[in-house]
Amino acid sequence: MEFDNEERHRLAVLAEYAIFDTLPEAEFDHATEVASHVLNAPIALVSLVGKDRQFFKARTGLAVCETEREASFCRHALWDSDILVVPDATLDPRFSANRLVIGEPFIRFYAGAPLRNPDGVTLGTLCVIDQEPRAEFSKSDRQTLRLLADGIMDRLEARRLKLKIGDAEAGMQSITSSSPDAIVTADAENRIISWNAAAERIFGHSRSEAVGQCLDIIVPSAMREAHGRRLHRVASGEPPRLLGTSVELTACRKDGSHIPIELSLSRWEEAGQVRFGGILRDISERKKAEEELRLAAVTDHLTGLSNRASLADRLATMERADARLALLLIDLDGFKEVNDRLGHLIGDEVLKEVGLRLRALLPPTHFVARMGGDEFVVLVEDNANPMDAYGLADTIILAIEEAMPLGSEMVSISASVGIACTTAETTDHRSMLGDADLALYKAKGDGRGRACVFTPNLRHAAKTKALVREQLANAWKTDAFELYYQPQVDMTSGALVGAEALLRWNHPERGVLAPGAFIGLLESDVLAVPVGRWILETACRQAAKWRRTICPDFRIAVNLFPVQFKTDDLPTFIRDTLERMRLSPDGLEIEITESTILNSDQRILSKLKTIRDMGVAVAFDDFGTGYASLSMLRDYPVTKIKIDRSFVSGNGADERAQLIAKCIAAMAADLDLVVVAEGIETREQHERMRDQGCDHGQGYLYGRPMRAMDYERQARGQTSRTMASVA
Repeated sequence: MEFDNEERHRLAVLAEYAIFDTLPEAEFDHATEVASHVLNAPIALVSLVGKDRQFFKARTGLAVCETEREASFCRHALWDSDILVVPDATLDPRFSANRLVIGEPFIRFYAGAPLRNPDGVTLGTLCVIDQEPRAEFSKSDRQTLRLLADGIMDRLEARRLKLKIGDAEAGMQSITSSSPDAIVTADAENRIISWNAAAERIFGHSRSEAVGQCLDIIVPSAMREAHGRRLHRVASGEPPRLLGTSVELTACRKDGSHIPIELSLSRWEEAGQVRFGGILRDISERKKAEEELRLAAVTDHLTGLSNRASLADRLATMERADARLALLLIDLDGFKEVNDRLGHLIGDEVLKEVGLRLRALLPPTHFVARMGGDEFVVLVEDNANPMDAYGLADTIILAIEEAMPLGSEMVSISASVGIACTTAETTDHRSMLGDADLALYKAKGDGRGRACVFTPNLRHAAKTKALVREQLANAWKTDAFELYYQPQVDMTSGALVGAEALLRWNHPERGVLAPGAFIGLLESDVLAVPVGRWILETACRQAAKWRRTICPDFRIAVNLFPVQFKTDDLPTFIRDTLERMRLSPDGLEIEITESTILNSDQRILSKLKTIRDMGVAVAFDDFGTGYASLSMLRDYPVTKIKIDRSFVSGNGADERAQLIAKCIAAMAADLDLVVVAEGIETREQHERMRDQGCDHGQGYLYGRPMRAMDYERQARGQTSRTMASVA
């Protein structure tokens, strides 16, 4: 391997540090541990690049202590003026064939900060490595890596200076005069013998003021007695315990202020007299940077509140102390809509404002953290009273609900709160988060903008829900789902026009279950998409058969799960299903509800238009029960509306309800929409809804939901006569 003069000089300088092939040292190991933790990298290394190999003075997450130079990423960073960042090594021609990329440790991401000495000579790098690529290594990350690298270089400089302390006095004078660190020597009587320029700058005493004075001038008064005793023991021949190590101490300046220093101590004899030498480094900036890094590790960068890691530590501490507390888990209602409508910048401002309001509202004794996303946590210590916690939750909700003026926008959101309190049975404070989450789920289910206190029955309900989900998964595997069909008839002629496909679960213990017992869980489960597709395929296959055997204009109505509208291929799947089942598009009707639309984004509109353009009908189910029904008639490609049963039958069908149903039918007629009356149970209801202008009817009067074979038998036999009689 050929080296130019610049590289030869670099290797010579590296040799002055006598660092190659030395044993691990805690001060360097700590630096890689901090880098790995703060920058979330599984591997961190202090790499020193020699002639033929790179030596890892410190390493975290890697077993080997060296590699050949040619495979080293760090050698590429030696001559860069800034940090070398490789987002994805497999895409970088310099590294894609590197054995450390295609083999262990499978490097994908690399960032290395040069270890550059005061003369500008680069010895190696502090680097972090990940087996996953990273699209971004932020400005903050770069600054953090650079600060840590500077700290390592300071330690290397201290090492080199300590090696030179034993040189001749002339060499010592040269070093001390140029050193950025204070270099001080003293005799056995604790009197200062030498005091360099850096000591003047750091401690404020001039050389003439310091030489001959007791070293106590830089020792805080509270520590002087102990310092004197230690010095006396060492002067008497006892080996100094600090010899050859670096320790952090507090020193005193001329003006009385205290500063943190790092001390490296040495001892020798000169003309039969004991001498002490010390390199003292002002580590104020390093301590400040370390504190900033510490705060960054436990603080949410957006709101300035404590973060999830800090919350976990706090709960663990309180558990060890067996402390009583209440935990309030706060989730913002409507935050997603703010992000979608106004953008993430305004969303961030909302989170900041919520953090400010919580801090202004709560006393300093309350611990406040942001869990991430739009969730916050408040810990009330030394008070586990559920009523007090509930009252505080109400106050928090009111504070958050107050409109937020953000730029030109006035933003309004609400919050739901789940509360968990310690009890005599509480043994794991960290489990309180799970309890509060169950209470939060209950609060949201009860209508949002409210608080709920955890009780054991919520955990039982969660376990029951988990069991039902498990049973649903088993039902899908064992083909325990079945479609039932409820007739739809023409209100004037009584003729059969179609049916609505309804899901049933043949439960092994509870028998046939209607959707009300399980549909809420199923539609939020991963099974929703495959089960929804099965329903659509099965219903279309049956409709195609009945068009051939019962009624050529037969139409099947199918309810889709909301999550199906969030799959990109829904229109394609419907088109393919119709083709495979040989069903004309006008034989299928998709039913949607207001909740389906409100829980989706605007992409549902384009998908419905595509489906409608195929010739598939779109029915608006449960019409009249929501808040946005009229606007949906305006915006969505609806061909049919189904008047909810509450306006047709039962206790709710009073005169006002009947009048509303009549108005709906009249409005639909003007919009050229077909109207279906649901829940018809008596002949009187049939006649009334027919006279009010309803086109089709559905209800027990015409038939309950039934299996396909029963539906087919009724449709071919007595059902046709019954339908004709009610007309």
